[in-house]
Amino acid sequence: MTAALAASWSATMRYARAAADHFWSTIEDQCRGLLPEREAAVFLAAFGRLASGGDDPAGRAALLAVLGRAWRHHRLLPHQATIGAALIATVARHAPWTPGLATAWQHAGRRASEAVASSAALAGDGPAWWPAEVVGHDRATEGVAVLTVRPWRRLPFRPGQAVPVCTERRPGRWRWYSPANAPRPDGTLEFHVRAVAAVSRALVHAVRPGDPLWLGPPAGTGLLLTPLPRADLLLIAGGTGLAPLRALVEQVAAAPAGCRVTLVVGARTLADLYDPVSLDKLQCAHDWLTVLPAFSHDPLAEPGERGDAVTVALEHHRPGQEVYLCGPPPMVAGSRLRLLAAGVPPERIHLPDGYAG
Repeated sequence: MTAALAASWSATMRYARAAADHFWSTIEDQCRGLLPEREAAVFLAAFGRLASGGDDPAGRAALLAVLGRAWRHHRLLPHQATIGAALIATVARHAPWTPGLATAWQHAGRRASEAVASSAALAGDGPAWWPAEVVGHDRATEGVAVLTVRPWRRLPFRPGQAVPVCTERRPGRWRWYSPANAPRPDGTLEFHVRAVAAVSRALVHAVRPGDPLWLGPPAGTGLLLTPLPRADLLLIAGGTGLAPLRALVEQVAAAPAGCRVTLVVGARTLADLYDPVSLDKLQCAHDWLTVLPAFSHDPLAEPGERGDAVTVALEHHRPGQEVYLCGPPPMVAGSRLRLLAAGVPPERIHLPDGYAG
């Protein structure tokens, strides 16, 4: 029945605006003032997506992060039955309906409500999402874009965290992206996006300056620095895993603490190194920073630059360094054992905890 749920939800989203109006009106009839009308479209798209299934673990975690915060922010826990009934009524109005599908949606809505309620118990206070506008979109290299985004109100985050992001071109689908910058005076955030899934492909190929986005609550502690790091840092980036590590460099630059930072940036070839200008500017501006490229498939690379990012980084590892690593899941999955085998103490190894990258 999972396929039938997904198909009926897809049919409902063909009428996204009318569906959001019906969903909100149904809730408003039962409990006036429960959900702001301006929040209905984003809320419905996320909740319906969660109930209908189909997301991978990272996508489901992003959905639960935003919905759990919404549940808490709007005090929805006592009203789960009302929200579930409004979801079912909305799908029934906009998609082909059968008794079997009605039963499936009742079960799916109940499971989704229970999952969101559990997430709400762990959620922090504050808004569930921040409306934002894309103010810059640069195609850095083939399949990679650098987006500059300005939230309507400042988003509180720490360098190294990740943020759920949703575009109206893929309503209800939220994915994690790490800001590539420390907090800025103008409140803008920079995201590095590789086109590997539906949301990221839309962000790379379809989204343009002026388009709206929604940003969810920041999460993740695996890559956080202490406010004033004393130990030297070895940062190892693979692909767009560079983003949170570049944010850490900016954090150190904002409050120099006397530590030295070595940033190893991995790519297949020189052509795949997508952010060389910014990296060069950072290195020229700070004498405590050393940026080293690592090319895994470039026969023209210099001898000291040949190999994957971890291999090159270990050639520059010194005792006492704190090691931070972020990159594609296969790189992250295999890195801890390699670092331990090279003698890096486990307490000095810092990896993303399921969000960043």
